[in-house]
Amino acid sequence: MGKIKTVVGISVPMAALRVIGIRCEKPPEEVAEHFISIGVEAVVFDPDFICGADHAISSYMHAERAFLQGTQRSRGILTETILYASADRQIGRALKKMGPKVGDNAFVVLIIGELDDLALSDIDAERDDSLVDCTEESARNMGLYKSSIPYTDLILERIASVDIMKY
Repeated sequence: MGKIKTVVGISVPMAALRVIGIRCEKPPEEVAEHFISIGVEAVVFDPDFICGADHAISSYMHAERAFLQGTQRSRGILTETILYASADRQIGRALKKMGPKVGDNAFVVLIIGELDDLALSDIDAERDDSLVDCTEESARNMGLYKSSIPYTDLILERIASVDIMKY
């Protein structure tokens, strides 16, 4: 934790957040369980819908704020993070959109908590942070269109708009 941030006038410790890309033959549930087993929480995303590391990090930060303010739509912060990442107001659609699909072997993982050793060899995973990069395909999948504003900025606006759509 370490860092302190102020949300709505309340100072709270900020969770350590890290976004990585991995290639692995394990199903996404096992990938998430791996990170839980080594002491952190994790959200596993389909890389075809992630527009940079800030996309995942901002989604978590918005979810955290929603829980602090009592405006969340889901029961857990990880699900709320997926809701924000999807830029959708429906939890079911968000989970379907952002979650890895059957047979996928590439994942973007948001790691929540302090962790020095990812122990990726335990799940026969190979790190590939290029999966986190915003691509034309991931931008298109997120409904973003070419403009003078970079996709990585547009996705942050879409995440922020979820607060408006929730009501």
